[in-house]
Amino acid sequence: MTGSAGSLRTLSQVPEGEVRCALAAQGLWFDVGVATLRVRSDAAALAPQLRWVYANFPFRPEVHWADLHIELMRPRGPRRWLRPQVLLRSDGLQPFAPFAADTPLPLLEWGANWLIGRRTNDLLLLHAGVVERDGLALVMPATPGSGKSTLTAALSLRGWRLLSDEFGVFDPHRGEFGAALKPVALKNESIAVIRRFEPSAPIGPSFPKTRKGVVAHLAATAGAVASVGQRCLPGAVILPKWQAGQPTLWEPLDEQDLFSALAFNAFNYPVTGAAGFRAVLGMVRRCPAWQLVYSDLDDALATIEKAWPQVVERHRAASA
Repeated sequence: MTGSAGSLRTLSQVPEGEVRCALAAQGLWFDVGVATLRVRSDAAALAPQLRWVYANFPFRPEVHWADLHIELMRPRGPRRWLRPQVLLRSDGLQPFAPFAADTPLPLLEWGANWLIGRRTNDLLLLHAGVVERDGLALVMPATPGSGKSTLTAALSLRGWRLLSDEFGVFDPHRGEFGAALKPVALKNESIAVIRRFEPSAPIGPSFPKTRKGVVAHLAATAGAVASVGQRCLPGAVILPKWQAGQPTLWEPLDEQDLFSALAFNAFNYPVTGAAGFRAVLGMVRRCPAWQLVYSDLDDALATIEKAWPQVVERHRAASA
């Protein structure tokens, strides 16, 4: 089927066998905003996994331009049948050790993130969850284990538009955030936290024994997929930190601490040079920022919602 993205079937609407055949032939194309991925695979497990966590993405088996070409293939020889594995290759390279044959999705997600991080140096890539409301980005940079993905997932389930869980994609020339729209990777306890928070959340299968423990993926909403090309201005920054038993703590950040946090959590800050420095400095001057320590997800979201009208008003006043 051809036509605009709006007229295409989504992956959830396409039979699993058709998805599997497309993957084994020319592949499938996914526009995630920062890049277009072409994915090919002969791993039987990938089709149902993609249909779940990329459910709202258009089914695109026709040849298109792709920035990244990714193949997930079963190895030849005994490993094809004895304790089967799947390999990731891109442009002739195999950057990761094989994964078990029934876990191609985590390999695809980590591989795609690795490739985006290595090949996207015209943009500033923050290690941050990013959601949007009112045309403004809420940026949540943090180190692993901070509760960033949990907070990003919860906001995306409460009406905020998901741009990214892994990369805050900032164009230093346009001064805008774009999307790196891939499933939110939930890890270990955060899987159960989000299931309790929203029992109907579209969370895919859990994968135990990965290098980060148990991993499951939250699918992006249809609205987020349809708006993948829409950019937004920097709005506010929150440094999240989950801490068991901690009452919600909401404290403003000064500009020096904000600059350090943004620069430290940028994958390619040294590579972008002066453009990266100016981009971070511009965000510091434009965005109010807070440290958020939380253990109660509902209370954390209520705190953010209460502060957000002030963010919108500040930006309206600045642009008046």
